[in-house]
Amino acid sequence: MNFNAPLLKSIRILLFPLSLIYAIVLSLRNWMFDKNIIASTSFNLPVICVGNLSAGGTGKSTMVEYLISEFKNSIELATLSRGYKRKTKGYALANNDTSALEIGDEPMQFHLKFPEITVAVGEERVMAIPQLLHDRPHTKLIILDDAFQHRSVKAGLNILLTEYSNLFTRDWFLPTGELRDERKSYVRGNLLVVTKCPPAISLPEAMEIKKELNILPHQQLFFSSINYGIPYHIIHHRSMPVSSSMEVLLVSGIANPVPLKDFLQEKAQAYYELLFSDHHIFSIDDWKDIVKRFESISTTNKIILTTEKDAVRLAKFSNEVKELPLYVIPIKMKILFNGGGQFTDLITKFIETFQLK
Repeated sequence: MNFNAPLLKSIRILLFPLSLIYAIVLSLRNWMFDKNIIASTSFNLPVICVGNLSAGGTGKSTMVEYLISEFKNSIELATLSRGYKRKTKGYALANNDTSALEIGDEPMQFHLKFPEITVAVGEERVMAIPQLLHDRPHTKLIILDDAFQHRSVKAGLNILLTEYSNLFTRDWFLPTGELRDERKSYVRGNLLVVTKCPPAISLPEAMEIKKELNILPHQQLFFSSINYGIPYHIIHHRSMPVSSSMEVLLVSGIANPVPLKDFLQEKAQAYYELLFSDHHIFSIDDWKDIVKRFESISTTNKIILTTEKDAVRLAKFSNEVKELPLYVIPIKMKILFNGGGQFTDLITKFIETFQLK
């Protein structure tokens, strides 16, 4: 759903009084954590939190995958997510029979791409972490996906993301804006990353953003962009590059499809959209609509394209998909200004020098 559409934008402005109430509740909650009226629990191993101040779309899952890729070969690690929109409750550990309905689409994506690591879900992280460590006692690092507001767990390192096109300094509280936490909460971040930047962002512009974000002495700022890989078929995994002679039906249920749409605008002859709400659970009627829309495209050089996150929710239609050109486009994060080495080194230092405080 496009919350910046004129009608919805007007409705969100009318909801400004609710934003004020939301802001007051958030401020009180944060104050209680800051004063230890509500306790935060630390654990005797490195815990990295990946999060943001806004509601979705900043690239948290891409960052988690970046961390997994960097550290999976050097340390026994696990990811712990809430499991948003899954059909189950409580703690669950991914296994060979797990589906996206049981653990959520993003954890399922981690599980499929990195079967060698531990993937767990649980709404209450402070209760789920001991269960995870009981099930996987050799775990030496936990990556918390989307847990910056979950202050009952005190992470040793907070990686805070903010999107280039909607910096938290320019946003407002839900439901009028996208903020789900106070702007001043950014002080709890250790590594701040401006995500989804134009690959050619200039150093002067980056320095202006750094000034706007008011980076503090204990913080390091990085900039990242999205790199799209070569699409692969959802069933047989054969590759198919997007070409200038190809027409594409984009099927997407993610918070911010704009970068992908920009990519298709540049690479494909034409593209068409079937956009769904974030974390949408596809029904058989949705699938019929997808097929009908695809068949209405007159050219023969055409494909259906979807994201990795959507692919785990479309996989249940595997029997129907076999004869269709449904392709999945992989995505990776790139740290700009040659900052990837420093970024990894800072995290490595945190892991190697970790001490319970």
